[in-house]
Amino acid sequence: MTAPLDAALAAIGEISDGAIADLGRMIAVDTTFPPGQGYDAFAELMQELSAPLGFVSERVVVPDALWHVPGGPASGRRTNLIATRPSGKPVCGLYFHVDTVPAAPGWSSDPFSLIRDGDKLVGLGAADMKGSIAAVLLALQAAREHGVALAYDPMLLFCTDEEGGLYPGIRYLAEQGRLEGHILNFNGSAEARIWAGCFGLFNLLVSVRGEAVHAGEGNRSGAGLNAIEAALPLLQALAELKPRIAERVSALPPPPHAAGPLRGQLSIVTAHGGTAGGQVPSLFEITLNRRYAPEERFEDALAEIQAVIDAAAAQMPGLGIETRLIGHLIPTDDPAGPHWPRWQRAMGQGFGYAADQFRKWGAASCSDFGYVQRTGMREILLGGLGRPNRNIHAPGEHTTVSDLVALARSVLAYLAADFAPELIPERSHS
Repeated sequence: MTAPLDAALAAIGEISDGAIADLGRMIAVDTTFPPGQGYDAFAELMQELSAPLGFVSERVVVPDALWHVPGGPASGRRTNLIATRPSGKPVCGLYFHVDTVPAAPGWSSDPFSLIRDGDKLVGLGAADMKGSIAAVLLALQAAREHGVALAYDPMLLFCTDEEGGLYPGIRYLAEQGRLEGHILNFNGSAEARIWAGCFGLFNLLVSVRGEAVHAGEGNRSGAGLNAIEAALPLLQALAELKPRIAERVSALPPPPHAAGPLRGQLSIVTAHGGTAGGQVPSLFEITLNRRYAPEERFEDALAEIQAVIDAAAAQMPGLGIETRLIGHLIPTDDPAGPHWPRWQRAMGQGFGYAADQFRKWGAASCSDFGYVQRTGMREILLGGLGRPNRNIHAPGEHTTVSDLVALARSVLAYLAADFAPELIPERSHS
């Protein structure tokens, strides 16, 4: 490595306070999905933070017709941001999803305020995945300040609706031909991992409609139809389906911390009904989350659930039942390719991993990159700030300053022209 790269790698730890302050500003912007109404505000912030690094930004909005479901949970403009500074070098896309899950009950602090507790950085999205944005901007700042020559022109991709959306932003960009080169996806782990691919998921909104009436009239013959109570056969049928789905084992290698092989999953993730104690509820809605292995077909998985709903509906005379698909991510195949050896070397540089520590595994958690692969871009690198103990999608989500700095060093090494140049595939083909 050259002196500029050595100096920049060393400087990352010294200038990390600015990146932590930037992370605090990101966390303060509510981009929870659903509904996903904060995307414009977050794009504005990303444009502000990337402009001093020489990036020119463009907003790309996913058309309403592709994602809007009447009565569904999503609302607001689906604004994605592409930031580029082309110089004629090969492009490396740096992907981030900007949405977070909603803050679950149980936070002991404001989830939209970054709390620093020693090495720990606590806040909604700190690990998944706004902390990765801060790390990448920190790497690019160090490279710029120390004159590090890059092997790639970075393309920053700030994308919408990864958290189970019906039409994620990266899918739209891929299908519009807006992606170039190869992509480093930061929706992953800070561990010594080689990505083997992942499950797909879909979210199904089931609406059970009864008839509202004064609650005091509920014991009169023909008065009202309680949608919640009448839906009990459906809930029971879904509970019986759940263990049958869990019997289906995937060949994807599980994470080292997993209790066993990766399996299909069915969960009731939301339930809403009723308005007041004085009224028989006329509407009961549940959201079903189905995670399906690459070995399963989406159409079969959806039809299986629909058959259970139809059978239960036969036991609920007088009710109206409607199902709507409100989110879908397809499985991601093994994303191996020629850039992975160098990314592993760069992860070793940043986090201190030895080559023999890396293991290949998949996940029942899902990605929006199955859609990218479907357009022909098969290789996807994976990194990030995820670890098993970081409370991702739960109260107290956090990362650490140490991991943020290590990820920034990994990214800087990977982008630098004089880091492991013998592993740069573009040079071997030039």
